[in-house]
Amino acid sequence: MRAGPNLLSTILLVLIMLAIDAYVFFALRALLVNAAPRIRTIVFGLYWVLCAVVMASIVFYGKIPWARFMQARAYYLTFAFSFSFSKLMVVLFLLIDDGRRAVMWVVEKFRSAPAVAAAVTANREVNGMSRSGFLMKSGFLLGGTLMGTLLYGLSNKYNYHVRKLRLAYPNLPAAFKGLKIVQLSDIHSGSFNDKEAVMRGVELIQAQKPDLVLFTGDLVNDRSIEMDDYIDVFNKIEAPFGVYSTLGNHDYGDYYPWPDYDNNRRSRLKAQNLETLKGIHAKMGWRLLMNENRILEKDGDQIALIGVENWSINPRFPRLGDMKAAYAGTEAVPFKILLSHDPTHWDGEVRPSYPDIDLMLAGHTHGMQFGVEIPFFKWSPAQYIYRQWAGLYEEGKQRLYVNRGFGFLGYPGRVGILPEITVIELV
Repeated sequence: MRAGPNLLSTILLVLIMLAIDAYVFFALRALLVNAAPRIRTIVFGLYWVLCAVVMASIVFYGKIPWARFMQARAYYLTFAFSFSFSKLMVVLFLLIDDGRRAVMWVVEKFRSAPAVAAAVTANREVNGMSRSGFLMKSGFLLGGTLMGTLLYGLSNKYNYHVRKLRLAYPNLPAAFKGLKIVQLSDIHSGSFNDKEAVMRGVELIQAQKPDLVLFTGDLVNDRSIEMDDYIDVFNKIEAPFGVYSTLGNHDYGDYYPWPDYDNNRRSRLKAQNLETLKGIHAKMGWRLLMNENRILEKDGDQIALIGVENWSINPRFPRLGDMKAAYAGTEAVPFKILLSHDPTHWDGEVRPSYPDIDLMLAGHTHGMQFGVEIPFFKWSPAQYIYRQWAGLYEEGKQRLYVNRGFGFLGYPGRVGILPEITVIELV
């Protein structure tokens, strides 16, 4: 019987991983050559146990009922990714060293004995450490730092950070000057495993005393049932002008394997799930804007809230937003705020076709939940995917704010990019 392509691919992957594991192990053994025997036994045993766990779970990944253990899956994937990527960092430095030594070996074959002795001497650093030792230790240091950073980030997933900004608009009606807006995005309730921590986040939202709360999509990961334990948490969010919301790409249930999918990927269960989710917004007292608008009035002045369904320039994500329908009726309103989940909507449609949208609020990127944000410097892998990925952006008179997300998805943690509660004061 001939092996199928999936089996051959699995065997090839296992062989490559075994080669990497052995390559790193020989370097680890050299690094600990002077360590106490007991230390070496513990470190080597732990190393091979971790390698075996990653290897076994990859081989049997498809047979594990992950749908019943989604949170365990997230933690496992974090460990597997950080451990494997750390080993690759070590391998990179080892390959650099082996390549360097191969070049030296070739060169030495064509040089005189005194020159060879000089080359060997040159291979020593001032502090007595060989270049090989330096590269090997650097690889382990970098790999260990990366793994430690990702594991440390697990403690930051509920470390909510309030970001405040004041935005001045000359066309803002006088009655709305000083309006305090709290923006939330990307709750992803299916990722939560600590209800009390989430409640503390909601209490922090209410402590800002918002006049208006706006949510820009992704209430769940896939299914409406993820909100069952959190309706009585998020229904505590209140504001004098109300709580308004819109949908994100995850809210449609596109990433869940619905058992009744037909050949055209239509599913009654999926459609039912979306209707239930819409009802949850209403049950919490949130007013879901589905390609529509609401006019807020105060002392005879008006501002418009426009909410669209998900619209992305990326074809992988739903493009269900209908700006024409959502915008209709707001033409004469002097100040407009748009809720749209995906920030690519701003460049893709909003700025070119709707120049009187004063402020667009988005989310979606999470800032990749990994990066560096310090004064005068901001970096994340998200910036290589999204032109606008976190914070405030301005083009002419229009502004876009991209919220970093209240929840988390995939990686159950945050490194550098903390979960966000945005407070915007209009002046």
